[in-house]
Amino acid sequence: MPLFLIERNYAEKLELTVDGVSAVSKINGDIGVNWLFSFLSADKRKSYCLYEAKDPEAIREAARRANLPADVIIEVSQVRPELVLAAAA
Repeated sequence: MPLFLIERNYAEKLELTVDGVSAVSKINGDIGVNWLFSFLSADKRKSYCLYEAKDPEAIREAARRANLPADVIIEVSQVRPELVLAAAA
């Protein structure tokens, strides 16, 4: 399944709750997208999330239903942190 990196910009600091994460996970499952991991900026106003999805429209639909921004969606070919670590050594 294709991989996508999503940049999300929040008007206010993002405050995560267990209930909120569960609700987003349910929506993602209903749409057929799979969250892999995220990075949250130090000021909690921006996140970068890696997802599996059939296409960008599925990500946009899940974001819309969850009332989350999906400001930039970029398809990536692969995630290989071991290659970056090896090159840096």
